[in-house]
Amino acid sequence: MTKKDAWAIGDVHGCSMELSALLARIDAHGPAKVYLVGDLYTKGPDPAGVWDLIRRRKLRAVLGNHDLRLLAALDGERRRDAHAHRVVEALDRSDPRWRDHLRATPLFRETRGWTLVHASVHPTGDLARTRRKDFVARRRFPTDRAPAPFWWSVYEGQRRVVFGHDAARGLIEVHRDGQLLLAGLDTGCVYGGRLTAMRLSDGHLEQVPAARAYEPVVRRPAQ
Repeated sequence: MTKKDAWAIGDVHGCSMELSALLARIDAHGPAKVYLVGDLYTKGPDPAGVWDLIRRRKLRAVLGNHDLRLLAALDGERRRDAHAHRVVEALDRSDPRWRDHLRATPLFRETRGWTLVHASVHPTGDLARTRRKDFVARRRFPTDRAPAPFWWSVYEGQRRVVFGHDAARGLIEVHRDGQLLLAGLDTGCVYGGRLTAMRLSDGHLEQVPAARAYEPVVRRPAQ
């Protein structure tokens, strides 16, 4: 039996139409296992549609910071987070099984020689030294504020990592010794950019443009 290709997709953020179109592009290459690098439902227009695709297509995922935001809302820890509660309500109306699925989603996955996370791993590549916040939210190291360098720019590990979480910098590719070592796939679909998929076997990219900007880009101080 021919082994299915494996693909990773950057931050979806509720953009179901673009996710569906990107899956169609992946399908054109043949049967595949598809992984999402977190931030599945918030910000964009159709969280229920994203969940429907995850469920029907058996897409695998890792947790992002916005997924933890929804879990916190479910646990009563974000009572004033109106957006999170709107997303929860939309998903519950569609199919409440999304709750158990998200609770069972891990912080990282390993497949085909790659580690998939939402935000970062420790610059040594050691998962045992990678904290929960690192997996879901870190961009810089050793502190997460400028002028500290981005974690991927000081990465010394051998572990090959796919991540998202950094729409401001867009597509990130770090090579070492002629091999793709790190790949950042958050290309800002929800902000009017693109949704990006990468084939893990060779780094081939597929992208679809956002239909529009669903969320304004908030300019924050560098951090």
